[in-house]
Amino acid sequence: MNDRPQPTAEFEIRAARTDDPAETDRLYEICLRTAASGKDATDSFADPRLPGDVFLGPYLRYAPDLAWVLARADRPASGYVLGVADTVAFERTLEREWWPALRARHGGEPVREGSADAFARRWIDRPPAVRADVAAAYPAHLHIDLLPEAQGGGNGSRLIRTLLDALRTRGVRGVHLGVGKANTGAIGFYRHLGFEELVDEPGALVLGMDLQEGRGLGRP
Repeated sequence: MNDRPQPTAEFEIRAARTDDPAETDRLYEICLRTAASGKDATDSFADPRLPGDVFLGPYLRYAPDLAWVLARADRPASGYVLGVADTVAFERTLEREWWPALRARHGGEPVREGSADAFARRWIDRPPAVRADVAAAYPAHLHIDLLPEAQGGGNGSRLIRTLLDALRTRGVRGVHLGVGKANTGAIGFYRHLGFEELVDEPGALVLGMDLQEGRGLGRP
């Protein structure tokens, strides 16, 4: 893994400090503040830890070497990128070690139907699984979140390229991600980077990128 800071005018990229509770709390905060299709979901969740428990915590625990943050010098993080090289293996690990504890913790708590908390709880109870054809051609996946202060200036592109370089170094064949159809800005951003549409699902798209030339979905 490349831990060497990547300087810009304001921000640098460095490895996430996954053993630092203060940094973990900050990343949970970023996850919450970008959980509404990239916008602030602070007022939407009764439990502010839920988005991070679903979309952040598992990566910090089980794939810490594929987690980077974007931060100004001596300042808290303003964004992050997370990934795993093998989505199927990651899902199996979470079903064995991560989701059961969250189900036990939240199982008896009331939740308002249709709320953001209800959506997260459904994900915990019945986490979606990657399609077999997507996993075969694009086994890795990623998440990226940036606060408004860090958006623009190529910061998101640099974060993703940091992760893609690490995946290529490992010989990973391809990478995918999911994005809500309402998040049109993110869809345009990913397509600009070279991601292509793989699957059109209700309310969301799955996009992917070959990390080795000549290989794609349906072309093993």
